[in-house]
Amino acid sequence: MIDHDRLFKELLSTFFLEFLDLFLPEIAATLDRTSVRFMPQEYFADLTTGEDKIIDLLVEVRQAGEAVGFL
Repeated sequence: MIDHDRLFKELLSTFFLEFLDLFLPEIAATLDRTSVRFMPQEYFADLTTGEDKIIDLLVEVRQAGEAVGFL
């Protein structure tokens, strides 16, 4: 069986800026393209459901001089 989730994450990691250029051009234009940094997976508890969740792909990038994150 094909692992679509893993393939999509790899595709998005490889072409992150191009993805933003295509689907969110207004946001992409404001980013510092040299500051893109992929963060390790993070675990957190969803307080509304009590379930443990995993952030699979977290990207830190600078926008207007400040660090912002994309999930």
